[in-house]
Amino acid sequence: MKTTFSKTERLKSKQLIDKLFYDGKSVSQFPLKLIYLKTEFNDGSVLKTGVSVSKRLFKNAVDRNRIKRLLREAFRLNKAEYFNNSSTSYAFMILYISNDGATFEVINENMKRLLNKFKEKTSEV
Repeated sequence: MKTTFSKTERLKSKQLIDKLFYDGKSVSQFPLKLIYLKTEFNDGSVLKTGVSVSKRLFKNAVDRNRIKRLLREAFRLNKAEYFNNSSTSYAFMILYISNDGATFEVINENMKRLLNKFKEKTSEV
């Protein structure tokens, strides 16, 4: 799996996002929360991922967009390590649930822990 975050890997379907929040399971590693759903995609993708930062916690769009960029970058760098040999398709939504800003190092470290928790939880099933 390449370390890119292409257009086909982005979660954009409103129906899939609604289904993800309704039927999905979650795992948390403060300040991140991952909501995931096992699903099939028509375009052959293994993962589709979206990121979200609450407007209630970050009033300024500049701050929200910065954290979303950091979340996407941390996921992009770590996804190959965790999903390289995965044949199961998942839809992900990564939420930032803290009300204070963070550095890339903090987000990246917590992203690794979050993805480890996800792998442990899905390997049990």
